[in-house]
Amino acid sequence: MYPKILRPAQIMEIWQNLHENQHNPEELFIPAEVQLSWERSKAYGVDRYMEKNDIILSQKELEEKLEHNSELLSITIPHMNVLHSITKDAGFCITISDNEGFILKRIGEQAEMNFTDYSNFVEGSNWSEHIMGTNAVAMVLVTDAASQIYGYEHFCKCACLSTCSAAPIHDSNGAIIGVLDLTGPYKNAHAHTLGMVVSAARSIERSLFLNNLYDEVKDANMLKCAIMKSIAEGLLALDSEGRISLINPQACKMLDLKGDCINSSIWEALPKDNQYFFNLITTAKHVYGETVHIDTTRGKKKFLVNCTPIINEDKSISGNVITLHELHHVVTKIIGAKSNITFDNLIGENSAFKEAIEHAKMAAENNSNVLLLGESGVGKDLFAKAIHNYSSRRSEPFFAINCAAIPRELISSELFGYNEGAFTGASKGGKPGAFELADQGTLFLDEIGEMPMDLQASLLRVLEEKTIMRVGGREFIPVNIRLISATNRDLSEEIRNRSFRQDIFYRLSVISISIPPLRHRRGDIPLLVDHFVQSFSNRLGKKIKRVDAEVMDLFMYYDWPGNVRELSNYIERAINLTRNGIITPDLLTKEILGEGGKKPISIWADTITKDNMEEEMIRTYMLKFNNNKMNVAKALNISRSSLYRKLEKYGIDMN
Repeated sequence: MYPKILRPAQIMEIWQNLHENQHNPEELFIPAEVQLSWERSKAYGVDRYMEKNDIILSQKELEEKLEHNSELLSITIPHMNVLHSITKDAGFCITISDNEGFILKRIGEQAEMNFTDYSNFVEGSNWSEHIMGTNAVAMVLVTDAASQIYGYEHFCKCACLSTCSAAPIHDSNGAIIGVLDLTGPYKNAHAHTLGMVVSAARSIERSLFLNNLYDEVKDANMLKCAIMKSIAEGLLALDSEGRISLINPQACKMLDLKGDCINSSIWEALPKDNQYFFNLITTAKHVYGETVHIDTTRGKKKFLVNCTPIINEDKSISGNVITLHELHHVVTKIIGAKSNITFDNLIGENSAFKEAIEHAKMAAENNSNVLLLGESGVGKDLFAKAIHNYSSRRSEPFFAINCAAIPRELISSELFGYNEGAFTGASKGGKPGAFELADQGTLFLDEIGEMPMDLQASLLRVLEEKTIMRVGGREFIPVNIRLISATNRDLSEEIRNRSFRQDIFYRLSVISISIPPLRHRRGDIPLLVDHFVQSFSNRLGKKIKRVDAEVMDLFMYYDWPGNVRELSNYIERAINLTRNGIITPDLLTKEILGEGGKKPISIWADTITKDNMEEEMIRTYMLKFNNNKMNVAKALNISRSSLYRKLEKYGIDMN
């Protein structure tokens, strides 16, 4: 214990004996840690006779300190005010210092403030051990423990008439971030003072912990909200009573719900005609990829639904998390079911080709099945996409299946989908097939002539009944699709060979459209060459100056067994290989150049009619002579009047 009552002169005398004369005449108890601090203070070269602390921050430096410690101050100052209200009549000044010993804030009555001004115990002053020697703030920073320093225990004489009690404030990692201190006249020293400071410091630490915990929860909630908003699918969570506890904007939009539906029952939020959906998402079962029609305020919508129960540690179910994938958007996203091909992308002026386009446009105006006939590479897939985009279903999915590219044993599941466990390797939850994915839109079956006979019977049933059943399934699923088929085979011959059903042929070919091969519309070759040159040069970043005249002659003579696709590939190859921006014959392959430099012999000559040949010859000369009809008539050895009649006959633009 400290001496009961000492006059200031006695305190000064004891300080002088202890620090100047190095002896303890009163046999006072000096704690060992205080004596060690004296030794360190001497080693630091602290001037024990300094009149006041002269290490004080500038106003700018202090403001930077305050900003850096803003969180500490925001939590600590309310506690300091409470402590001041308790010790108001005890004569103490309350301070908070940072972890370097700089005083950040001081609270007290004017008399206490004046008392501490004597030694510059003020905001911005540094009271670390290497600056001011032994004092309570310094002891806390060194020992990381609460400390009380009485009068003569201070190393500097200017502080020997005071007493100070301080305690450390730690962060969540246990590091000191501040020191709470009570300082006043030495005669006010009491053991209870230190206890109050320690209690207040612990309370501040708890507040800091709770504040950090609140920030973490707030950040976690913000992250959760950001994640939910960023998910493209609809996401909602239900509690055990079926109330909506979480929902993202996408789910609100899909289900036509408002954002204030939180805590509403799912039964109240949606129309009542959704009993199957309600039963599905309120059970304790996992649900994967279930196709469900949900009735909303704007009509029925088709979704793929996943449902995961929320299982507690005691195995009880506290709710469900549901994800919704609008089937229309799933198709668009996963398989690129949107097409931007229109009839404007179909290049050609040939009368037969233009007639095919006109028939396709008329077909697009109704929902009848269309069969596209033509050799490989003529652009049947482009016609199918153009028909879709010209139809009333343009905003719905366009789904394409190549019947020749899928193994025989898988084509049924690809078309009709399958349920979980339908066969070995079946995905969990099953998978929708092409008919389901194309619902309300267009299904394009390419190479329909390759479809197995047994599957043709299943396709016929779908076309007649407008429903499908998944492989391994038991329920019929209604579908509404526009079917476009395509083949390069002669289906009449296939029917005679009993490899294609006659009844399915009649179903598929309500509207048949024949697309002429490129060798039957040679006059379109220059147009296609120009189109492909522009398209590929932009895509490949190459500037093409021109196509050599000899190259164009070779193109016009070649029979193009691969049709427009082959021409496109040759143009892309030539643009990649050219170094001077000119497409020359040396960039072509031997198929076009012919063996030994000879022009290739037409392998399709016997299939070209007289009218075809005449039309293409006229188109070729019109292009060659830049529509100069006198030169064209002369080259063809006919009169100008005959030329005009033929131009009108073949629908060739005279301009």
